[in-house]
Amino acid sequence: MAMGKRQHRERQEDLWVAHTELATAPGHPFYERLNAVLDAEGFDRFVEPCCAKFYAPQFGRPSLTPGIYFRSLLIGYFEGIGAERGIAWRMADSLALRRFVGIALDETTPDHSTISRTRRLIDLETHAAVFAWVLDVLARRGLIVGKRVAIDATTLEANAAMRSIVRRDTGASYEEFLTGLAKASGIATPTREELARLDRKRKKRTSNQDWKSPVDEDARVAKMKDGRTHLAHKAEHAVDLDSGAVVAVTLQAADQGDTATLDATLIEAGMAVAVLAVRQCESPSDKAKVNLNGVEELVADKGYLSGAVLKRVKSYGVRSYIPEKQQKGKRRWQGKAEEQQATYENRRRVRGDYGKRLLKRRGELVERSFAHCYETGGMRRCHLRGRENILKRQLAHVSAFNLSLVMRQLLGAGTPRELKNRAVRLVLRVFQVLTGRNRPH
Repeated sequence: MAMGKRQHRERQEDLWVAHTELATAPGHPFYERLNAVLDAEGFDRFVEPCCAKFYAPQFGRPSLTPGIYFRSLLIGYFEGIGAERGIAWRMADSLALRRFVGIALDETTPDHSTISRTRRLIDLETHAAVFAWVLDVLARRGLIVGKRVAIDATTLEANAAMRSIVRRDTGASYEEFLTGLAKASGIATPTREELARLDRKRKKRTSNQDWKSPVDEDARVAKMKDGRTHLAHKAEHAVDLDSGAVVAVTLQAADQGDTATLDATLIEAGMAVAVLAVRQCESPSDKAKVNLNGVEELVADKGYLSGAVLKRVKSYGVRSYIPEKQQKGKRRWQGKAEEQQATYENRRRVRGDYGKRLLKRRGELVERSFAHCYETGGMRRCHLRGRENILKRQLAHVSAFNLSLVMRQLLGAGTPRELKNRAVRLVLRVFQVLTGRNRPH
C-alpha cells in the first residue's frame, strides 16, 4: 500500500454531505451506562414536568431541554470542569458527550450563555428536587441507610477579588479608605509604600462587619485551607457513613462558625432520610436499606462541639459523637444541667470503641466527598456569584457525585477517568502475568 502525503494546499469542503457519511464515534462506555441508568429510572420523564413552568408555550428562542441542561451539569463533575463555559466547549468538542446529552451531529451544542440562562430560569427548588430524585435512585439500589450521618464543612473560593472590597457604610474602596487614614495621620500625599506600611500596622483589617464585595455580597472574608485570606463561601455536607452518599448539602456564609450551621444541615439530612423511608414503605424493594427511624447518630469534628449544640442534637433524638477540645481547668455547670448531661453522654460515646470507629470513618468518607466534588470535580473555585446560583450548581455537582456511587457499583469505577485507569491497570497486570510465565527459569 502506497503511503499518502499531506496536501499543503487548502482543500474546498463539500457543500452537501450525506448524514450517513458524517463522522461518528462509539459512545463512551461510562456515559453509555450512565445514560442507561438515567433512562431506566425515568429521569427525563421526571424532570420535564418539573421544568415545564419555566418555558414559554409558544414564543421565544429555541430552548435547552431540561434533560440536556442537567446532563451538561453532570458533565462538569465527571470531567472536572467548574465553569459553564468549559462545559459548553467540552460538549462541542466531544462526539461521545454529544451522544450522552442527546444532541445530533447536525445540531449545534449549547453555548455557555444558554446554559447560564437556563440555570437562572429554573429555580432552586427544582434543582433540589433533582438532588432528591438522585437520592431516591440510590436508596432503591441499597446505597443509602441514613442511620449514621457525618457532617463537615469546607470553604469554596468566591468569584470576587479581595482588592475589590468596599466599606459597608461609605462604599469607599480599600485604597480610598487607607488614603483617608493616612491623611488623618498627617500624610498629605501618601505613596503606595506608606499605605502598605499603614495597613500592616492596623488590626482586624478586613472585618466582614465593615467590608463587603460589590459583585458578590454573599461572599465573606475567610481563611482558606491553604492559609490564604480570600472571599469565600462555606459548603457543608451530610454524608451517610454506611455508603458515602451525600444526603444533604448546604451553602452557608463563610464567616459563620460550625456550631451555627450544623442545625440547618442536620435538619435537611433528617428530612431527606425521612422522605426516603416513607417511599420505601410505600413501594418496598429488596435492595432498599433506608433506616425507618431516620437519622439516629451524628458524627462531627471538634469544630462543632459546644454544650448548646449537644443539647440541641439530643433534643432531636440523635446521638452525637463529637470529640472534645482540651479544656484548661474545670467547666462551670451552674444552671446548665441539660448541657452537662449531654456533654458527659457524648464524652462516654466518643471514648468507646464504636465511637472511635465512627470518627475514623467520618474522616475517610466526608473528606472523600470534598476531594471528589471540589478538587477533582473542579468546583473549589466558584465561577458564579450569589448564593442561589452557586447552590444550584452545587446541588447538580453533588448529585453527580452520588450517581458515581451507582456507577461504581455497576462498573467498578465512578468516573470516566477511573474507568480508563482500571482498564490500563488490567492490561498491565495481564502483561506482567504473561511475561512472568514466559520468563526462563
